[in-house]
Amino acid sequence: MRTGSLIVLALQAASSVLGAPQATSTAVPSSDPEEALQQLQALNDAAAQQAQDAVSSNNSTVASRSSAGGACTLSNLKVRREWGTLSKQEKKAYISAVQCLMSKPANTPSELVPGAKNRFDDFVASHINQTMEIHYTANFLSWHRYFTWMYEKALQTECGYTGTQPYWNWGITAITGLENSPVFDGSDTSMSGNGAVVPNEGDVVIQTNNGLPPIVLPPGTGGGCVTSGPFQNMTVNLGPVSLSLAGGGVGTNPDGQFAYNPRCLKRDLTTKVNQMFANASAIVSNILVPRDIDTFQMQMQGVPGTGNLGIHGGGHYSMGGDPGRDFFVSPGDPAFYLHHSMIDRVWWLWQSLSPRDRTQGPTAIAGTRTFLNSPPSPNATLDDLVDLGYAGGPPLPIRDLLSTTAGPFCYIYL
Repeated sequence: MRTGSLIVLALQAASSVLGAPQATSTAVPSSDPEEALQQLQALNDAAAQQAQDAVSSNNSTVASRSSAGGACTLSNLKVRREWGTLSKQEKKAYISAVQCLMSKPANTPSELVPGAKNRFDDFVASHINQTMEIHYTANFLSWHRYFTWMYEKALQTECGYTGTQPYWNWGITAITGLENSPVFDGSDTSMSGNGAVVPNEGDVVIQTNNGLPPIVLPPGTGGGCVTSGPFQNMTVNLGPVSLSLAGGGVGTNPDGQFAYNPRCLKRDLTTKVNQMFANASAIVSNILVPRDIDTFQMQMQGVPGTGNLGIHGGGHYSMGGDPGRDFFVSPGDPAFYLHHSMIDRVWWLWQSLSPRDRTQGPTAIAGTRTFLNSPPSPNATLDDLVDLGYAGGPPLPIRDLLSTTAGPFCYIYL
């Protein structure tokens, strides 16, 4: 890609720092994977500089404006990084903290969720309990931002982790292949690798349950229990609730969504799905093309009836397996949090193109309080509370969760 194009992208992304009320980028997402990755990095570089300048000035619309947390300053600004850029020591520290969380007793009362056996499960249970009120809703992005941040805080405050929540850049793995990625290569510094090969798997059929045709995906290259890496002996305790199965059908726990159901972590890594829905061009398109939050979050989650999973579904179904293909129980795979950190990064980048409109006020959110407004519900407001239950953290209004450098937050991405 020509250097000039990258400079144009960076200037467009940074223009709102100089007072532009709305970024009007005419840049076209490249269809070439390598060039699209360069575009993504240029957008990130500009957004990071913009955020640091805003925090430094301490009077920007994107910095330190909420009573929900202390002031965000350059001295306490944290940086989230891509998994592949971390040192071996940093990766092992993160992995150790996740395993620590899995060893601590649950906060969720057993009479409410019998299957929640540890602190890691508290987060899974919270997601299961609220699934139909946090997807295709106005709070989809803010709920998951707070959820991922609280998970990061639990690793830090309860397990001594001193780093930040890393992210998984799907644009890279769409090029390298999932099994060649530092995230999923099965080494002792990965999030564990593929599952054991299950021969002759059929297509994965995602039932939509809303009168629209199902989405059919190719199977991956594994399918069984994870056989390598730090989480090969992990026990998944909750679910399944709505697990899309290879060969068709849906897996559920007959004893109920909160019942104890110990089993191995399964993966069915599917690079083809990564390439179809969460490649670098799709990521950059999701940042540059939508002009409003409704279009942005709908493109990210996949417009119903189009057969497109969006980058959100593309990441989830690239992991495959159980609970990776379960809409409700997906946080039961520890790679979930790397995936949703990347989701948050994409939102942060989109917000950086017009921060005054996209981090505050009525144009910052759109939608109702229920999944695709079913059952019908009122439009959400900025005062609606995000409550993570026993996962932790006080209930906070959506308005306090819209900027990564305000409210309780003080972080950026590199």
